[in-house]
Amino acid sequence: MSLADPTASADDLIKDGSDAGFMADVIAQSKIQPVIVDFWATWCGPCRTLTPALEKQVRAAAGAVKLVKIDVDKNPAYAGQLRVQSIPTVYAFVDGQPVDGFQGAVPESQIKAFIEKLSGGPAVNTDVEQLLALGEESLGLDDLGGAAQAFAHVLTMEPENETAIAGMARVYLAGDDVEQARQTLAMAPADSKNAAVISLRAQMALASAAPTGEAAALEARVRADPSDHQARYDLSLVQAAAGDLQGAVTSLLDIVQADREWNDQAARKQLLVVFEAAGLSSDIAKDGRRRLSSILFA
Repeated sequence: MSLADPTASADDLIKDGSDAGFMADVIAQSKIQPVIVDFWATWCGPCRTLTPALEKQVRAAAGAVKLVKIDVDKNPAYAGQLRVQSIPTVYAFVDGQPVDGFQGAVPESQIKAFIEKLSGGPAVNTDVEQLLALGEESLGLDDLGGAAQAFAHVLTMEPENETAIAGMARVYLAGDDVEQARQTLAMAPADSKNAAVISLRAQMALASAAPTGEAAALEARVRADPSDHQARYDLSLVQAAAGDLQGAVTSLLDIVQADREWNDQAARKQLLVVFEAAGLSSDIAKDGRRRLSSILFA
């Protein structure tokens, strides 16, 4: 399966500028599309807040505008010509002329409005939440190409968007490319708190832990000997790997109810992994935690 490169063309929108390149990067380029110039300095505290917000919104505009960042300490000429009195100062250029601007670290909503005004309105179909929703919908319809395109588009705007990373990993997983799914998911921080990342990591852990064997054979062993907790535990792993998370929860709860200390509380620990795979706010997890509590505190 051929997927789009999630990082393609993102760097074309944002550039470190200089006095020497100002005419080409700003004046000439602004005759093609609006160019935002961010005058900043390394010692400027507010610049460390404004510049990342500017970059985020420029990426979100998906090519409607470009951003040129100029360090005024290294490149004072055009800052002086434009009478930059304090930093950060932002100018917007259109057709070779400055047409708008602001000073200071303004709220991100104001930056977004500034860019929308400059580009003639919000870019169509580039809203991150809309693209993520489109990716989810496409996955639900088994449209892996459409899902990949949506998640990749998000990653061009927000390369560290963990929901999009998880979405792209799910696309690979649905295409039976488990190794690529693992590599993609590894782009998210190891200590990620993102629900989609946590859920997918748990799902993949469950799949890799599943023993060889048929569910029917394990069910037969459990029926023959209800106290065979290992068979019931193995059955829960097979159920989870097959996507039957509700069945896995029931099997594990049956073990906890019969012997909560079995195998160093293995069933109880595995329940937590299944809850993560289902999603901690899912009905399966909520119902499972309620049933677990009723067993432990009966």
